[in-house]
Amino acid sequence: MSVVKTLGQFIIEKQKDFPYAKGELSRLLRDIGIASKIVNREVNKAGLVDILGEVGTQNSHGESQKKLDVFANEQFISALTVGGECCIVVSEENDEPIYINSEISPNAKYIVAIDPLDGSSNIDVNVSVGTIFSIYRRLSTDGPAQLKDALQNGTEQVAAGYVVYGSSTMLVYTTGKGVNGFTLDPSIGEFCLSHPDMSMPKDGYIYSLNEGNYVHFPQGVKKYLKYCQEEDASTNRPYSSRYIGSMVADLHRNLLKGGIFIYPSTASAPNGKLRLVYECNPMAFIIEQAGGRATNGFKRILDTEVESLHQRSPIFLGSENMVLKVEEFMREHCPELAPREVESSEL
Repeated sequence: MSVVKTLGQFIIEKQKDFPYAKGELSRLLRDIGIASKIVNREVNKAGLVDILGEVGTQNSHGESQKKLDVFANEQFISALTVGGECCIVVSEENDEPIYINSEISPNAKYIVAIDPLDGSSNIDVNVSVGTIFSIYRRLSTDGPAQLKDALQNGTEQVAAGYVVYGSSTMLVYTTGKGVNGFTLDPSIGEFCLSHPDMSMPKDGYIYSLNEGNYVHFPQGVKKYLKYCQEEDASTNRPYSSRYIGSMVADLHRNLLKGGIFIYPSTASAPNGKLRLVYECNPMAFIIEQAGGRATNGFKRILDTEVESLHQRSPIFLGSENMVLKVEEFMREHCPELAPREVESSEL
């Protein structure tokens, strides 16, 4: 008989990997798991209650907020506030950081960055959506937490993960020791280990991007797409185009099957569209830990300097060899888009 291992049991077993944490990180991951169960419940019954549609407000990026966006945001902030291990929450849905002065744990040492409901434009048509989260340790040691605590590079993440609300609900996370996936068993209300030591194939045959924006793509991306569509038996081309429109769902499929996800810069969004702190960094951390690669087309995503909470970035991530190939096209056909390196004489 197979032994069922819950998320809580797994986290406790792995606690020894973080001697500095003394259980706080474990409790923080547990709090995120609890909030995701509540969000999952509402996503699953969204069509039966008055929680579909828009609330008439916009988030910090000028995007219309769905009712479930707001609900999910409130649930995660509430769980992280009550849990007592988090001193700052930064959310895609809020203009400013949320500073938590908790009586439960006045010395809370973690910062959580979260996209509460990725792909929410798909909610009304019953397509998979998800949650993305990222965890950092606090830098400041005296007084209240500060903004600089939330503006850390992706290399400083201590954990990152996502939840995909689909035909089954899965929570996938990493603490820098590999990637593990847990499927929600509704009969017992627990996330159970279903995908241990997840590993991404070095090669893949799926490319994921919104080809409707083709005319606005950089020349390097256009050339890569033509490469993907050419017939070549030695490389199993042409590749398959698969695009859901929820980053979590697209990345989850490609993580399991092998593939590349691309959201490049365009003429109207020269800095890219996806948020570095809430989407790019956590997903890059997960993909790298699974053996994949994540760049902005020229440079590793996790090495990108974080200058603001709502900073945007182009992103190319997935199977290592596929990302390396598209980087070749970017370097050859659009070197002008490469980030400018600061000369030592300018410092």
